[in-house]
Order: sequence, then structure tokens, then C-alpha cells
Amino acid sequence: MSPRRNRPRRPAASEPPAEEHVRRGIEGVQQYQDGEWMVRSIFGGAATKSYLCPGCMQQIRPGVAHVVAWPADERGDAGDRRHWHTGCWRARDRRSPGVERSRNAPRYGRG
Repeated sequence: MSPRRNRPRRPAASEPPAEEHVRRGIEGVQQYQDGEWMVRSIFGGAATKSYLCPGCMQQIRPGVAHVVAWPADERGDAGDRRHWHTGCWRARDRRSPGVERSRNAPRYGRG
């Protein structure tokens, strides 16, 4: 009897993923309190432009992995797509709505 041979079932880790997969990211539907959202994870290498995160109103710089989300019922409308920091997207149900303030504005109201 010959010894058993273990063969890898998937490509080796040294092989790069398919170019289209890297460029477009991983996409899926996620359910939240305000409905279903199409969510696409963008890898850092595929992020080539700057975006403004609607969760924290901070810039997402090129090369930073992030998430693109849009309502699931409007799949083809690119105008509804928003780029979010991954952490901001995950925490959006726990956050209050973002309020833009100037640097000199008071953070908390007096009451």
C-alpha cells in the first residue's frame, strides 16, 4: 500500500486573486433596520480615489479598505452608492445621525 498524498484543494496563498475580484471587491446583501442594502467590500489595493464617509464625515484616503453600500432595490443607480469606513458602516445602527460642525463650534449644548 502506498502512502496517502495530500493535495491542496484551493490555490496556494502566494497566487494573487483574480484581477476582477480585486477590482470589484466582495458583494452581498445585508439586512438592517432601514431595509436591505447591497454592500461591496473594497480592498485597499483597489481604492484609488478619496471619498467622504457619511458616517463620520471624514475622508477615506486612497489605499484604505472600505465599504460601498446602496439600497438593494436600486441596484443600477450609481447615484445612491456611498463609500463608508468599514467600522462606520458596522456601527451605523448604534450611532446618532451625523452632525457637521465647524472646528470652533461647541461639541455639547448647554442645558
